[in-house]
Amino acid sequence: MRSSGLEATLQRAWLRRGALALALWPLSMILRLLVGLRKSLYMLGLRKPVSLPVPVVVVGNLIAGGAGKTPTVIAVVRCLQAAGRSPGVISRGYGRQADAPPVLEVQPDSPAARVGDEPLLLRLRLKVPVFVGADRVAVASALLRSHPGVDVLVSDDGLQHLRLPRAAQVVVFDERGAGNGWMLPAGPLREPLAKQAPPQTVILQRAAAHDALAGTSGDAAGLGTDRSGRLVGRPAGNDGGPDGPHRRRQAGDRGCGRFST
Repeated sequence: MRSSGLEATLQRAWLRRGALALALWPLSMILRLLVGLRKSLYMLGLRKPVSLPVPVVVVGNLIAGGAGKTPTVIAVVRCLQAAGRSPGVISRGYGRQADAPPVLEVQPDSPAARVGDEPLLLRLRLKVPVFVGADRVAVASALLRSHPGVDVLVSDDGLQHLRLPRAAQVVVFDERGAGNGWMLPAGPLREPLAKQAPPQTVILQRAAAHDALAGTSGDAAGLGTDRSGRLVGRPAGNDGGPDGPHRRRQAGDRGCGRFST
């Protein structure tokens, strides 16, 4: 079976708890255990996020595959710019050449093969510093050294990169929601759904369908800054079940709460 065919089969299986999902469920329990153990190390203080001199907003998804992160990153950056902040963007740079430098600044004329398609798009659309690399902390540090005027970072993906500190996070879902509610490979989830959304979290439903996000000032992302310069947004609700978080907020909703930084 070709990889595209396998991917399509899994995508269909992840929408319900059918025979294939049930067969893969034991493997998902192993991954769930490993993810839980890793998180526990941070919860117990045995491992800690690395300190950075500026706040970080992480935009990411809990499900495998694209879910509308790029338009949401654009909206968040524009929101921060409208509030008088000077953002920079860090990204993994998926799909770039294996021999590319571990940390690389994206320039307007950078080959997509070296930096990745989405980071190049972000650089061209936003005209802000964009750096790519697998180690988000190293990438963030390199960006801040090269651009000391940046006062807030937006991370394109990185929810599971626990070494990366965060003042706020925006979690995006597409039309699949949480699928069947199971973790990979039995379901689409990269980590278990929490019963209660973490503090300082904004959740967007069907973010990929709202391309208009990319043309707004960023208010639709539910994130901004208050008069004291703190990041603000409307927090998610407490419903964290498989049918919960992805229903908490439409990408076009307005309204503000507060994220302290």
